[in-house]
Amino acid sequence: MSLFEQISSDILTAMKAREKEKLEALRGIKKVMIEAKSAAGSTGELSDQEGLKIIQKLAKQGNDSAAIYKEQGRNDLYEQEIFQVKVFEAYLPIKMSDTELAEAIQSIISEIGAAGMKDMGKVMGFASKKLAGLADGKDISDKVKALLS
Repeated sequence: MSLFEQISSDILTAMKAREKEKLEALRGIKKVMIEAKSAAGSTGELSDQEGLKIIQKLAKQGNDSAAIYKEQGRNDLYEQEIFQVKVFEAYLPIKMSDTELAEAIQSIISEIGAAGMKDMGKVMGFASKKLAGLADGKDISDKVKALLS
């Protein structure tokens, strides 16, 4: 079952269980996926990898919004955003720990033969593709900088 089909199935389950907040989050994911399928230049199909990127983006936006709401003292909206982010994250692969990330990037550096900061672009390009969905881009970048310097 593809990710899109799984979300569609979960929407039906949430409707039957009358889980309003979860249903809203799932419909949000499906809406963005349908828009991506029908975007100009699209093949009309959405791979699971593309679907995961969409969900990651939605989760990041939700976390950013939640931080703003908390800053402004809007706990009602903060709680709603955090709940949606938890729904989004249920579809994402488990993030790498800090040590796992360091080990993965160290092996990439060895594989490429990177010698210093001048090779950061090569390492980042390879690491971003290999670790997509397993680690945040900013975390990858920070770890690459630390290991190359």
